[in-house]
Amino acid sequence: MEERRKGDANRILAAARAPVEHGCARLKTWRILTKLRTGPARATDLLRALLVLSNLELSR
Repeated sequence: MEERRKGDANRILAAARAPVEHGCARLKTWRILTKLRTGPARATDLLRALLVLSNLELSR
C-alpha cells in the first residue's frame, strides 16, 4: 500500500513539474537571460511575463 501511495505522489509531482521545466527550457533557448543582471524579485516578474507571452504565441 505504501509503494502505491509513493507512486501516485510521484506521478502527481511529475505532472505538476513538467510544464515548469518545459517553460524554463524554452526561456533558456532565448539567450536573453544570460545577460540579465537584476534582483530575484525583478527577475521573477520578467520571467513570468516572458512565459505568458510565450504561451500566448504558442496558442496562436
